[in-house]
Amino acid sequence: MNLTLKVWRQQNTKAEGKFETYQVKNISHEMSFLEMIDVLNEQLIVEGAEPVAFDHDCREGICGMCSMYIDGKPHGPWQANTTCQLHMRAFKDGDTITIEPWRANAFPVVKDLMVDRSAFDRIIQAGGYISVNTGNAVDGNALPINKDKADAAFAAAMCIGCGACVAACKNSSAMLFLSAKVSHLALLPQGEPERRSRVLNMVAQMDKEGFGACTNTGACEATCPKEISLTNIARLNQEYLTASITSN
Repeated sequence: MNLTLKVWRQQNTKAEGKFETYQVKNISHEMSFLEMIDVLNEQLIVEGAEPVAFDHDCREGICGMCSMYIDGKPHGPWQANTTCQLHMRAFKDGDTITIEPWRANAFPVVKDLMVDRSAFDRIIQAGGYISVNTGNAVDGNALPINKDKADAAFAAAMCIGCGACVAACKNSSAMLFLSAKVSHLALLPQGEPERRSRVLNMVAQMDKEGFGACTNTGACEATCPKEISLTNIARLNQEYLTASITSN
């Protein structure tokens, strides 16, 4: 399979970027998208050109590092899929593929297809954890938890923090990410002691980072590789309202 790639190249955060066009040949349908970029980079190195910088780690859909737009959609054309899980059989011989980084003020471009997503880390640090002393490990069934709540908490905890929700949102909102982090702790008794302060601190940090407001268009849920539900945003709003009232 022969392809034309239009790849965003940008030297650093302050530099102006532009699209560069490359040709890649003999690409296997069984390659992952990142393996295809590996082939491009090997070709560029042989030609004496600078390879394309892009983020990756596990290449198993776990770490959330492989953040890039592919033909205008975060993570590409497949649903519930990360870029590293996207395979070249999703494309046809002769296709032109446009590849660019996330577009959000809170995610500045580091270089080429790499963006700085440390804003998510700072939101987590603002309160997305349990700091109480839990003591020694106890039996898994020692603390009864309603199955519906356990399932909902697990579904929210599946968020990998890739940032696709921010990239897909017209407002660059981080509400789906934040709501997943707040929900999976708020639903469990272990998260109860810091429940109120957690949501207030995390929302304040999200606003400080410069993410946009949520207008419930649903683009975040539609593009999320882990299919995090919009119901978490409703739960976040409820948690925030309750915390705001009780804190005053």
